[in-house]
Amino acid sequence: MPSETKRCQNCQRDFVIEPDDFNFYEKIKVPPPTFCPECRFQRRLLFWNPMYLYRRTCDLCKKFNISVYPPDAPYTVYCPACWWSDKWDPFAYGREYDFSRPFFEQLNELWHEAPLLGLSMDLMTADTSPFNHDAGHLKNCYLLFHADFDEDCAYGYYIGHSQTMFDCAAVEQCQMGYDSMHSYRTNHCIGSRHQLSDSLDCLFCRDCQNCQNCFASANLKNKKYYAWNEPLSREEYFAEIAKYDLGSYATYRAVQDRAEQHWRTQIPKSEYNEFVENCTGPNIFFSKNTKDSIEVFNTEDSRYLFRLWGPSNKNCYDISMWGNNISFCYECCAVGENADLIFFSDELGMNLSDAQYCKASTGGAHHFGCVSMKKGTYCILNKQYSKEEYAEMVAKIKDHMDKMPFTDAKGNVYRYGEFLPPEMSPFAYNTTLAQNFFPLTKTGALEKKYSWREAEPEDYEMTMKAADLPDHIKDVPDTVLDKKVACATCGRAYRIIKMELDFHRKMNVSLPRECHYCRINTKLNLWVKNNRRIKRVCTGCGKEMESPYSAAEAERVLCKQCYQAEIV
Repeated sequence: MPSETKRCQNCQRDFVIEPDDFNFYEKIKVPPPTFCPECRFQRRLLFWNPMYLYRRTCDLCKKFNISVYPPDAPYTVYCPACWWSDKWDPFAYGREYDFSRPFFEQLNELWHEAPLLGLSMDLMTADTSPFNHDAGHLKNCYLLFHADFDEDCAYGYYIGHSQTMFDCAAVEQCQMGYDSMHSYRTNHCIGSRHQLSDSLDCLFCRDCQNCQNCFASANLKNKKYYAWNEPLSREEYFAEIAKYDLGSYATYRAVQDRAEQHWRTQIPKSEYNEFVENCTGPNIFFSKNTKDSIEVFNTEDSRYLFRLWGPSNKNCYDISMWGNNISFCYECCAVGENADLIFFSDELGMNLSDAQYCKASTGGAHHFGCVSMKKGTYCILNKQYSKEEYAEMVAKIKDHMDKMPFTDAKGNVYRYGEFLPPEMSPFAYNTTLAQNFFPLTKTGALEKKYSWREAEPEDYEMTMKAADLPDHIKDVPDTVLDKKVACATCGRAYRIIKMELDFHRKMNVSLPRECHYCRINTKLNLWVKNNRRIKRVCTGCGKEMESPYSAAEAERVLCKQCYQAEIV
C-alpha cells in the first residue's frame, strides 16, 4: 500500500502514514490513526502522572497512605497491599454492555467504580519500598519514579538495575552515584550530565566513556587522570581535586557551575544512538529497525516509542513507558512485562495477552474494556463470557463504537482504533508528563479543554529553612532527621531521611537545599530538553542533522561521524 497523507483531527496538521505503518495496522487488525504522531504522544502522556503524590486514605483498609490520585479525585483507590490482595473481587464490578450508550461513557463509569492502584508497583516493592511509583522489583528504595530492579536508591526518575543512587535520572546499571543523569554502568560518579558510561570515580563529567578518575571534563574516551580536559599525572590529579571539598554546599555549587561553563567550551555530542541498526530518534540503544522513538532499549521493528526497557520488545507502535518483553502492542501508556496484543490501554501488563481499552489489568487474556482485572479470560467490562460469546460481543462492540462514537470537549471523534479521550484521564494536565513535553499555561490548558490543578497548600509548620542547614556535611547533626525543612525554591516542606544522611556522609557531599519535587523536576525538564530534535547543519561535513542543541546553546554541532573523527 502506498504512503498516504492525512489531516490530524486534533491539530489540523498533515501527517504521513507509510507502507510499513499500514502493514502493521493490518497485521493487528486496527484502523489507521486519525491523530498525528505528536498529538497521539501528547494524548498518551495525559494519562501519566510522573511524580505528584497526595495524602489519601485507602478505600479498603482505611489506613493513611499516599497516592498519585488526589483525595478529592472521584475514584475508588486502594493502597498496593490491598489492591494486590484477595480481599476484593474484580468481577464484582462487572456489568452488561449497553448498546444505547457510547462505549467510552460506560468504560469511564467502570473506571470510577473499580478499585485503582494508588501507587503503581508490584507487591514485592510495596513490602520493601512502599513510597515509590511506576516501579517494580525494588528493595529499600524511596521516592523513585519509573524504576525497576533497584536497591538502596532514593529521589530518582528512570532508574534501572542500579544500587545506591541518589538524586539521579536516566541511569542504568550504576552504583554509588549522586546527582547524575544519563549514566550507564558507572561506579562512584558525581555530578555527571548527558552520557557517562563504563566509568569509575568521575566527577562533573559530560559525554565520557570508559574513563577513570576524571574531573570537570567532556568528550573523553578511555582516559584517566584528567581535569578540565587536561591530562595530569596521578599525583597532579589528586592534588587538583583536593582543592574542592564537595562536602561544602557552597563549594559543590561553585564547582558545578564552573564545570557547566567549561562544558560549553567543548563541542557537544548530538547523537547518542549506540549499537543500533536502521534506527531514528534520540537515545536508542541495542535496537534494530526502530524509528521515531525516544529512550528505547533492546527493541526491534517498531515506531513511535517512548521510554521502553529491555530485555526484548518487538513489533510495537505508539507505546509510552515500560516495555520489558512486549510485542504487537499499540497506542498504550505504561504497558509491559511479558505482554502482547495490548491496544488502547493504560497501566497494565505482567503476563497479560490480548487486552483492549483496559486499565490496571494484570495477567490473564482476552479483556475488552476492563478495569483492575487480575487474571481471568474472556472478560468485557469486568464480566466474564464464554470464548464464543466473547468473540461475538467484541465484534458487536467495535461496530457499535463506529456507529455511536464518543465526541470529546474539543470536538474530536473517537471510534474504535483511538486511544482514550482526554476527559478520561484522572490527572490534571499540569500534573502529567504532557506538561513537561508540551508545556501550557493554565489559560492555554483550559482553552484546550484540559483540566488544571493548583498546588496543594501546606498544612504543617516548617521547623527549618534550607538556608540554615550547615554548609558542610560533617557539621550536620543527627537531629536534622527531625526537621521539616522549607525548600529553597518552592517553599514546600521536605525531610532528610536516615539512609540519605548516611549516604551523604559516606560520599562527602552536601545535603540538598531543595525538596525532592524540585530536584527531580529540574532533571526531568533537562532530560526532556535533551530529547529534543532540532534541525541543524553539521559544522564538520555540512550535511543536515538533528541535535538537542539550538544554535544559541551550541554554535558548533557535529554529526556522529564527524564527532567520532574529531573528538573521540
